[in-house]
Amino acid sequence: MLSCGWIWAVFYRQPDAEKKEDKHSSQNRQSFNCADKDMTTSVGSPNQTVASTTNLLNLISNMSGQLSPTDAGNFLSVVDAAQMKVSTSDSPVEKSTLVSFGNAYLNAFENLVSALVVATDNMTVKNIALNNTEVTVLAIGVNASAADIPPIYTKTAQLEIDLIGIAKQSISKSASVAFVSYSAMDSILKPDFFNTSENTVKTMMSTVISATLSQTNNTALTKPVNFTLKHIQGFNPKSSLSCVYWNDSEWIVDGCSVLNSNSSHTVCSCVHLSTFALIMQTSSTPPESSDLLELLNLVCVIVGLVFFSLALLSFALCQWSPGVNNVARINICISLLSAHLLFLLTQQFLSLIRPQQVFCVAIAGLLHFLFLSAFVWMFIEAVLLFICVQNLSRISSKKKEVLSSGFLCVIGYVLALVVVGVSIGLVPEGYGSEQCWIKTAEGFIWSFLGPVCVILALNTIFFIKIVLTLNSTLKNLNAEVSQMKQTKILAFKTLSQFVVLGCPWILGFFINGSEVLEILFLVLNSQQGTFIFVIYCVLNNEIRQQYKNCFTCLCSGHSIKCNK
Repeated sequence: MLSCGWIWAVFYRQPDAEKKEDKHSSQNRQSFNCADKDMTTSVGSPNQTVASTTNLLNLISNMSGQLSPTDAGNFLSVVDAAQMKVSTSDSPVEKSTLVSFGNAYLNAFENLVSALVVATDNMTVKNIALNNTEVTVLAIGVNASAADIPPIYTKTAQLEIDLIGIAKQSISKSASVAFVSYSAMDSILKPDFFNTSENTVKTMMSTVISATLSQTNNTALTKPVNFTLKHIQGFNPKSSLSCVYWNDSEWIVDGCSVLNSNSSHTVCSCVHLSTFALIMQTSSTPPESSDLLELLNLVCVIVGLVFFSLALLSFALCQWSPGVNNVARINICISLLSAHLLFLLTQQFLSLIRPQQVFCVAIAGLLHFLFLSAFVWMFIEAVLLFICVQNLSRISSKKKEVLSSGFLCVIGYVLALVVVGVSIGLVPEGYGSEQCWIKTAEGFIWSFLGPVCVILALNTIFFIKIVLTLNSTLKNLNAEVSQMKQTKILAFKTLSQFVVLGCPWILGFFINGSEVLEILFLVLNSQQGTFIFVIYCVLNNEIRQQYKNCFTCLCSGHSIKCNK
């Protein structure tokens, strides 16, 4: 238990020449007595004990402006001891109480460290090593140069900041930065306070650090700051790392990103100063189940890539009827084949790609473009199919008149390119998540989900209208059996088009931890190429006959054109 009498004995027992007490000192001791009384009468309740310690920290924080640098340095030991008192407690403490204590602790420490700063015209460095905390305070003046500034580091972290640039923009042409590393804060500001949409196990991978500009007129950064954080836990290659900062109630990632990482260190970049940490997220799915899903994903994607390739070969090498417009299907295959292949390779070599931040951002932007263009082409295919059903006897002339291949290509790729370009222009830091994909922070993921939702909604409407139109056609059709058979085949293809148009992607909004829906989503959406190949190639009599001719030629060894 912290005792106010102990505090007074250690920090205010001065030599006889310094025993004068002013009014402020007396008031501070009285405040300590009140806080100590509250704490000593609540030993039976861990939450009350922590709350009383929080009150004590608030008192110290409020009086920090009246302390000399020497006294501020002495009080840092008191705050450091308070941290250990709470972090080593075996009794459970409520989250709200821990959060309040953590905020009071950080505020008190920041104010005390600020009181350590002494104005200078050149450069001064002060290092303080406490039981649980390391402090480095660097102050520069008008005469300081970049060559004079030493590295700012502790045993477990290093800070890179443009302090010279900040000083130049300051009225006093001076600046100071305080860099603090807390070794026991992970049990107070717990990694579980990092709220994410995924159900993952969070592990604190670094000591908690703070960086503040103390007694500086200008606190705006001239460029992002970088932190090199030493891993304090073993790194799991299948996990993801997040650079986070404390926003008074939880850990969040806004404004911070991972620049590069290896097995022992990670470099974080942030556009602001605060309290930071590195948190590792590991899937909470049992290893056996997780491995099975990874294997299923790998197999399904590879099978899908094979059928995308077969469909593209068929569209390119086989002879099609003049009235058949395959431009949308070809470009769906090209876009999804490229997107799935790039995503598969990225995930397989993520440990090598992730440290290269620029490469990771480029991959994320390219994936954004490829998937968006695929969905635009799915919408174009829905429109073409709707025209086909509405104008069975005039489909060829209608397409040539209104929907030329060049016009469709402009729509299919330019729209996706515009969305990606605007996204990059508005939020350039929105790309390059831990999986080299779009970051979910500040709703930037909706630059992808927004257009996808619109397209899926429109495709679903078109699909329903197509089914209703076909149903009406089948009822009113008075034709020969062969014509009826062809209409039934068209109806079957239309129903199968549900997958080709991307409608099963809607399942992604409802997975929410459901393994069954995740598997269904994975299987259906990885096999769009399979459905395209089966519906438009295998079930097409003319194309199927060309397959037979080709296989016959291959088996007989004749070097003739097999698609004639």
